[in-house]
Amino acid sequence: MNSLFVDMTQVVGTCDILMICLDTLRYDAAVRQEAAGATPVLNQYGTWEKCQAPGNFTWPSHHAMFAGFFPFPCDTRNMADREPLFFSSSIGFGRKVPKGAYGFSGGTIMEGLFRDGYDTWCVGGVSFFDKRSDLGKVFPGYFQKSYWSPSFGCLVKDSTRNQVDFLLKKLAQKKQEKKIFLYLNVSAIHYPNYFYLEGASHDTLESHAAALSYVDRELGRLFLGWKEQRGPAFVICCSDHGTCYGEDGCYFHGINHPVVNTVPYKHFFL
Repeated sequence: MNSLFVDMTQVVGTCDILMICLDTLRYDAAVRQEAAGATPVLNQYGTWEKCQAPGNFTWPSHHAMFAGFFPFPCDTRNMADREPLFFSSSIGFGRKVPKGAYGFSGGTIMEGLFRDGYDTWCVGGVSFFDKRSDLGKVFPGYFQKSYWSPSFGCLVKDSTRNQVDFLLKKLAQKKQEKKIFLYLNVSAIHYPNYFYLEGASHDTLESHAAALSYVDRELGRLFLGWKEQRGPAFVICCSDHGTCYGEDGCYFHGINHPVVNTVPYKHFFL
């Protein structure tokens, strides 16, 4: 992986871990906004890595990521060449944890981190995290604490601002002695996103990119607040899949198409 190597055995237990999923973000839109300087917050933390998505829509991608199988570089030719951050100590590769990976026990990285003293939080966005259906309760059920409100959902223009406001208030309410693993599902880039582009009446790749710029501004507030209230944190920031806007006659996601299967990824320290 082209990202700076991180020894997760030194990270776990020493700082908070933030996993931020920019749900549905396409790689091409991410690098376009990066090059244009339209994502100044995320640009501070290195360039996007071109990666293969672990699934073509939210459900399979998150089952993979929550088990430690994050997006990996598109030029990878052998699964053994991947440099995992997290690795289940009970499966694969002779059950030998790769160098620098955090070997976790249990069915998810959250379960493993909980066993090692972390408090695990989920702040949901898209409907797979809304707890309003049986399917929407599965992912939140993997965490010690899970939160969702309609104001965090895809239909709300200020969804990311509302999520960040909630988190900053949560951090300020009470001194948290345990380290925190936070999963934040950002719904703003998912459709509908036309309202992030002035004058637009329907979703396009341009409004998709504009949604990322909106999200970037709000992440700046989250990062600043987290550093002030909590101190150091390791951040994993990525998309779970892309989406089509008419390429080759294809629309949305849940299908295998290059723009669905190619996602941006980066990790860094606050």
